[in-house]
Amino acid sequence: MVKKEFIMVVNDTQIPVMGHTHRNVAVKYLMKRRRSLLMTKDPAKVENLYSSLPTRIMVKSKRVSHKYDINWERVGTENFEGSRFPFTISEQVPVLA
Repeated sequence: MVKKEFIMVVNDTQIPVMGHTHRNVAVKYLMKRRRSLLMTKDPAKVENLYSSLPTRIMVKSKRVSHKYDINWERVGTENFEGSRFPFTISEQVPVLA
């Protein structure tokens, strides 16, 4: 499978990325943000990072744009009950560009 060019829009910031599918690009970005939260030891910095986590992401390709709503939690309640800062991602209706 060939990687494609995508543009990810997060908080009015456009980030060019390469990936296979819209959802995988979004999940990869969110996992990087989660990892930075987990590795931070300072509680004040953790609060600042947690408050700046994105709740909506749009991933654009040449033809289709996908919008995702992200729900962040401090401690897991669904699949990963013991994990910290899990997220659930739900897709809105795709928009043709």
